[in-house]
Amino acid sequence: MELRSAFRANGFVVVLGWLVFTLLFGGAAVLAFISATQHNGGALAWTGAVAAVVVILVVWLLATGLIIVNPNEAKVVTFFGRYIGSVSDPGFFSVVPLTDRKSISLRVRNFETQKLKVNDADGNPVEIAAVVVYKVVDSFKAAFAVDDYEEYVETQSEAAVRHLATTHPYDAHDDARTSLRDGAEVAEELTVELRERTLTAGIEVIEARITHLAYAPEIAQAMLVRQQAAQVVAARTQIVEGAVGMVALALDRLAEQGTVELDEERKANMVSNLLVVLCGDRATQPVVNAGSLYS
Repeated sequence: MELRSAFRANGFVVVLGWLVFTLLFGGAAVLAFISATQHNGGALAWTGAVAAVVVILVVWLLATGLIIVNPNEAKVVTFFGRYIGSVSDPGFFSVVPLTDRKSISLRVRNFETQKLKVNDADGNPVEIAAVVVYKVVDSFKAAFAVDDYEEYVETQSEAAVRHLATTHPYDAHDDARTSLRDGAEVAEELTVELRERTLTAGIEVIEARITHLAYAPEIAQAMLVRQQAAQVVAARTQIVEGAVGMVALALDRLAEQGTVELDEERKANMVSNLLVVLCGDRATQPVVNAGSLYS
C-alpha cells in the first residue's frame, strides 16, 4: 500500500446542498406532520416524523465528513481501520463520512541532537552534536510505517551521528583521510546517510550539519598540546621550504650577474648564514669577520 489521494468534495458546495436538502425535505416532513396532526391523520403524522428524523440523521452523517486542511498539512483518512487516502490540498472539504482523520504536518522542521560522547576513528573520546532539517513527504508512511515519526527521526539522527564519529578522526594527519572538521564533506555524508535511514518513515532530510565538536574534557588539554605541536611543525616546514627557495634564488642570481665568484666552501658558508637568518625565530646578531674565511 502506498500514498494516494482520498476522495473529497468542496465543503462549501456540500454544505449548500445540505441546506437545500434540509429545507426541502425537512420542511416537507414537518408540514406533513403538522397537517396530519390537525386532520387526525395518525399514519401520515408518523410518516412525517420519521422523515424528519431521517433528514436529521442524514445531515449529521454527512457532517462527520467535513474537514479543514491547513497549508502544509495533510489529513490521513481511514475508514474503520482501512486507509482510503490522504488530503494535502489546503481548504474546506467533505470526505467519506464516519472516517478517522489524522493530521500530519508537512512543514520544514529542525532539531538539534544531544551532545554525544563517542570515540572517533583514532579511539579518542569526542563530544559531537548535529542539527537536522527535515520534512514529511509521504503522509502514509509517516502515519503507518513507524510508531512516531518524530521520535524515529531523532533516534536515527543520533545513530547516524555516532556512526559518523566512529568512522572519521577528529583531526586528519594526512590528506587521504576526511576528518570530522571537514565541514562540507562531513555534512554531505551525514545528510546522505540520514536520508537512507529515514526513507522508511516518509521523511526527506534537507540538511544535516555538525554544530558541536570537541575533545572530551578528560583529554582536551593533552590534545591541545598535540595540536599546537603539529601546528609548529607545519609552520617550521613551510618556513624551511621558503628559505631554501630564497637561498637557491640568491645563488642563481649571483652566478647569472657575475657579481662575485664563490667556490663550494664559500657557497656552503653563505647558505648556512642565510638559513640561520631566515629560519631563526630570534633576531640575528651580525658578526664582522676581520680575517678571511680560511684563516
